[in-house]
Amino acid sequence: MSKFENVTVLKEANIYYDGKVTSRTVEFSDGSIKSLGIMLPGEYTFNTADKEIMEMMSGELDIKLPGEEWKTLHTPETFEVPANTSFDLKIKTVTDYCCSYVK
Repeated sequence: MSKFENVTVLKEANIYYDGKVTSRTVEFSDGSIKSLGIMLPGEYTFNTADKEIMEMMSGELDIKLPGEEWKTLHTPETFEVPANTSFDLKIKTVTDYCCSYVK
């Protein structure tokens, strides 16, 4: 899906790592939440509360999921992160992403 309709976008940005990772929260009428963001090259660790499904729209990165080895992903790729865990990213090129949160 390249376009979301009938959604609410929160005005305030989510800003991480001194602005190197930013996103906007999108709320759907069914209560589901996604975020649309950009990650600049660098190394980052993120913690999750909910399960996350990350869809790469553009970019290249290395990812280390819990209990796994590092692997390289290229656009278009999608990966899942279990709830209540953390994961590591090495962003190689500017990466555009859509993250879906699964309750």
